[in-house]
Amino acid sequence: MKLLLVCNPGGHFSTMMGLKNFWSAYQREWVTYPKFDTQTGLKKEVVYWVEMQEARMLGKACINFVKAVSILRQSKPDLVLSTGASLAVPFIFASKLFGIKTVFIESISRSKSLSLSGKIVYNLVDEFYVQWPDCLEQYPKAQYKGVVA
Repeated sequence: MKLLLVCNPGGHFSTMMGLKNFWSAYQREWVTYPKFDTQTGLKKEVVYWVEMQEARMLGKACINFVKAVSILRQSKPDLVLSTGASLAVPFIFASKLFGIKTVFIESISRSKSLSLSGKIVYNLVDEFYVQWPDCLEQYPKAQYKGVVA
């Protein structure tokens, strides 16, 4: 199985690194944008560097959607896994066009409600995970398996 790991730098990248026991067993490529943590932490990985995209940057999301289509054609992953944040949205939308399975893991900081990105992709992804059991009451499609450490 080939994975495409999509995440913003910072805490979302840190969460993805917390899943290393899972993804290290598979062929993988990364999508993120260059910041100190991603540039130093991914030196030995295949990385697609994309436009810096934060919440509500619709123009950048459109640019990254076009890039997502190109990257997905080139990478041909079996699964797109994202820990957020906003960068997940164009990649999950594009993945759905190609019929690629998608998984989104919500941020640990979201203890009661979903992030904007989480709300957008909640009904699109194949699997949606939260890191607080309280979120299950409001979002029944979500799954809780614990905290990513």
